[in-house]
Amino acid sequence: MTEENRIHATYSIETPYAPEAAAAAMAGEQSTGTFIAVPGETPELHRRHGARVERVRTIGERDTPTLSGARSAGPFRQAEVELSFPLDNVGTALPNLLATVAGNLFELEQLTGIRLEDLRLPAAFSAAHPGPQFAIDGTRRLAGVQRGPIIGTIIKPSVGLTPDETAGLAARLARAGLDFIKDDELMANPPHSPFAERLDAVLASLDEVAEETGRRPLYAINVTDELDQMLRHVDRVAERGGNCVMVSVNAVGIAALRQVRLRSSLPIHGHRNGWGALTRHPLLGYSYRVWQQLWRLAGADHLHVNGLRNKFWEPDESVLGSARDLLQPVNGGPPVMPVFSSAQSADQAADTWAALGSADLMYVCGGGIMAHPSGVAAGVASIRQAWEAALAGVPASDYAATHTELAEALALFSAGRRR
Repeated sequence: MTEENRIHATYSIETPYAPEAAAAAMAGEQSTGTFIAVPGETPELHRRHGARVERVRTIGERDTPTLSGARSAGPFRQAEVELSFPLDNVGTALPNLLATVAGNLFELEQLTGIRLEDLRLPAAFSAAHPGPQFAIDGTRRLAGVQRGPIIGTIIKPSVGLTPDETAGLAARLARAGLDFIKDDELMANPPHSPFAERLDAVLASLDEVAEETGRRPLYAINVTDELDQMLRHVDRVAERGGNCVMVSVNAVGIAALRQVRLRSSLPIHGHRNGWGALTRHPLLGYSYRVWQQLWRLAGADHLHVNGLRNKFWEPDESVLGSARDLLQPVNGGPPVMPVFSSAQSADQAADTWAALGSADLMYVCGGGIMAHPSGVAAGVASIRQAWEAALAGVPASDYAATHTELAEALALFSAGRRR
């Protein structure tokens, strides 16, 4: 097995044992097992199919375990471990990759903490999977936005609106000049708003607006459902003339998203709800760097990254690191569109641009648009003005002196930040 045909996975671990011993247990658990008297378990089999410990670097130690389940007393040593696995063990199926690099390792009694930090994959994975169909350039083309971020919002209330009410709100948002409108992740195919009825109503309303204005925003309708039904939803969106689909990727699973990508002729907007359960603890779960690789291979064109000064737990540097990962080519595929959301407004635009250095992003604001004192159209204008100022290198406060919508937005949202 040549080096280019090995999968490399890097972990942060914590263990009451010597880190080298814990790493050896990890390698054995996720490949051929241990050298015990089992028929067929020969040194030659281990040589061909055993995982290898490539590197162990001890970082420090603590007196108490990070996670529950410790069967030995401390000290608990923390280390970085790199393992490699033969491609022949896994093939290129993404579910089987996950079972190898993020399977029973999380159950090992030798570990009181484990987090998958990085993943390097052989070229065979990029050849085996479709990857994004539209990515950044194709999304910009469909949205008609060639410079600056794609400005969007979420249909709210999250649940409760009928198909006709949703369509009316979508039309109002489209007339306000938005580039992108999406369903909430909680709105998929409920009894009060069946998918087909909502799709037809919203697209009819957006068609009317397009006749008036000459412009139709992207509408990412939430197709998340059981796999067979989800694929029918995807077909219906294309047949009806839709231009984007949204999937709650963690909920449907990576194999299901790949099927959507193979079926769909439209951009896939990947919502990451549930992501906190996989990453919020620093010694459990995955890093975003690993997570986003897998969904990009499966076909996502846009992926959520949270936003600066967001309403959730995630610090700004984590958000920016996620966005930077998406803006890099990986596994033979192009960069994809980071989606900044979660309590975004005109207040964060300059800081987002200054920190990221790229406007290849979706800037999706709920209250930052809808709660503007002068209404939705003024809310959209305030976001555009904030980004115009940022891209021109003009302080937002200076730009606001001649742009009323921005001035009103900064007065409202900056005041909230100061409290």
